[in-house]
Amino acid sequence: MSDERLNRLAKAAGLSIEWVDADGRDQRVKPEVLRAVLGGLGLPADSDDQIERSLEKLDAGAGAASVPPLLTLDQGAPLDLGQYFAPSAPYRLTLEDGSERDGSLDSQSRLAAIDTPGYHRLSIADQQLTLAVAPVACPSVQDVAGPAAWGVTVQLYGLRRPGDGGLGDTQALEAVARNAAAHGADALGISPVHAMFTGNSQQYSPYSPSSRLFYNILHSAPGTILGEKPLRMAIESCGLADELQRLEALELIDWDAASQARQCLLRTLYEDFATGGNAQQADFDSFREAGGEALENHCRFEALHAALLSPEGFPQHWREWPEQYRTPQSPAVEQFAQENAAEVSYYAFCQWLIARGLERAQIAACSAGMKIGLISDLAVGADGGGSQAWSRQDEVLAALSVGAPPDIINRQGQSWGISAFSPWGLKAHGYRAFIEMVRANLAHAGGIRIDHVMGLMRLWVMPAGAGPTEGAYLNYPFDDLLRLLTLEAWRRNAVVLGEDLGTVPEGLRDKLAARKLLGIRVLFFERDHNGTFKPLDEWPDSAIATSTTHDLPTIEGWWKAHDVDWRIQVGQNREDERPAQLEERERERAGLLRLLREYAPGVEGDLTDPDVLADACAVFIGRTPAPLVLFPVEDALGLLEQPNMPGTTDTHPNWRRRYPGDSATLLDDPACSHRLELLSSARKQVIGSKHR
Repeated sequence: MSDERLNRLAKAAGLSIEWVDADGRDQRVKPEVLRAVLGGLGLPADSDDQIERSLEKLDAGAGAASVPPLLTLDQGAPLDLGQYFAPSAPYRLTLEDGSERDGSLDSQSRLAAIDTPGYHRLSIADQQLTLAVAPVACPSVQDVAGPAAWGVTVQLYGLRRPGDGGLGDTQALEAVARNAAAHGADALGISPVHAMFTGNSQQYSPYSPSSRLFYNILHSAPGTILGEKPLRMAIESCGLADELQRLEALELIDWDAASQARQCLLRTLYEDFATGGNAQQADFDSFREAGGEALENHCRFEALHAALLSPEGFPQHWREWPEQYRTPQSPAVEQFAQENAAEVSYYAFCQWLIARGLERAQIAACSAGMKIGLISDLAVGADGGGSQAWSRQDEVLAALSVGAPPDIINRQGQSWGISAFSPWGLKAHGYRAFIEMVRANLAHAGGIRIDHVMGLMRLWVMPAGAGPTEGAYLNYPFDDLLRLLTLEAWRRNAVVLGEDLGTVPEGLRDKLAARKLLGIRVLFFERDHNGTFKPLDEWPDSAIATSTTHDLPTIEGWWKAHDVDWRIQVGQNREDERPAQLEERERERAGLLRLLREYAPGVEGDLTDPDVLADACAVFIGRTPAPLVLFPVEDALGLLEQPNMPGTTDTHPNWRRRYPGDSATLLDDPACSHRLELLSSARKQVIGSKHR
């Protein structure tokens, strides 16, 4: 079998045969891995004949010079259309505002530069296409919030308030937003609120959603939208008063019980709402109409997912449904929707409640003085068995899973069990799925954090069920996606952050910085292998600064090597590895102390005390040149435990920890207030130094 032809096929399919790992070492994908990944892309490569047929398939597609439905370009730059149209071809350009321009391509088939960002229509040679004209850069934090902005991050599910029923909701989010704003915060970063599987409460990781277009209905706070009286009546009707109090008192979220309780309340509220005469009916109808086909498909999926159970009574992957229900456009799905109209409407009602709740939270944040407000979190992919994959099948890679090769965050590599977009599917459909996803996540926020932003350029993909080392990098139309992201951020005047931790391809950070899309720098990672931490002048001004992330130990957990204990407890490391890891951590501790003693002056107390250490860390990251500092609430409160431990499922309580106080006063504890004041003062020093 010819490796040369196999390699040609892999490159034509957009796979990188060679790559550089997180330690700077050259790597090469093995032929057997290439064959497996190509098979997952729908390009069989197990024999010479299969390789030739797959090459012919790709060549045939590349040879068809059909005009894509959407092309991207930069504001003020000409567009080369020579691949599609003859020189001097006449055209009509209809701008987004309705104004029209007539013209002709130049002698090199280039379209004259367009100075107005937006989605414009080009009519040329009896064809029509959309031109997405992107501004040169995303709105900067400086433009939106002024110099040296700062904020905090929270896990939405972990927020508490009286009467929350054991799970964080948008009412608690409103409260913590006002509380953070009162301490001077400009932004509040939140965990993903993507739609999960209503019929499967055991799947609750916010980074493994059913859809990134819609929201997790369990986080809605119906009382804020419908009023407290209907909610009290629903609680009484469901007989849930005692159960809600029990759930509220738990230290860890009982997702299954909380989900059952919330869904009982939501269904009871919907039944009352659907009887008519509700003053908010018009708003609900307007919401549903605006949601269009995408919302309708999601709600139909939810109803089908609940109805089409396995013989054992469990929810199924949509590929296991009867064939007539496997595509949203089928007559059987339409008939199901008509026969189950009330059920479909119920799920739309739930989406209306959570959307209006998030809208209220953003208004509350900005009204309280935040300049940015909420920063939403966009997961890197969605479950292949979920609503988004079912609704957008031509634009999703169903047979491949996304993850990461071994890197500095996880030396075993990671398989996230989620699907990602198809590069060819996106292009063929005018990037519809990407655009609608970005819009959904900016709808009720002043900014967006893109998890694993490297996915805009390339993603580590592997066949379903394969390990993290059995993958390859699949390349994406980076410039197109970056332009579309920039355009959508410009339309919303929103800031964009990209989580660029792990194996970062060459050139990615420079391109992000040129677009004012901020990377992320984590205090514990900004050091060398000898435990020497970077001083202030080596921190970039093109990335936000933070102390930790949801996947890493808190300051106190790191200082006490609690993460080392956890890794041994869950089996990721062996007990005999503990001495070497503790020795390495001791070198790191010494390095951090040296750094903080020099660059976090004025912090009183013993730096080896975790509370004092957290104060000093707040001061240090506050003094970095980062345009925005985000301080996790876990570190503001001085907590020991981290929200998530990658590579674990039931051996660590991932996504279940709740915060220790009421969201309305969560940050008012004297130690926390002092820490945030130190951070705020440090940011003001940065402003002062810039003006000197």
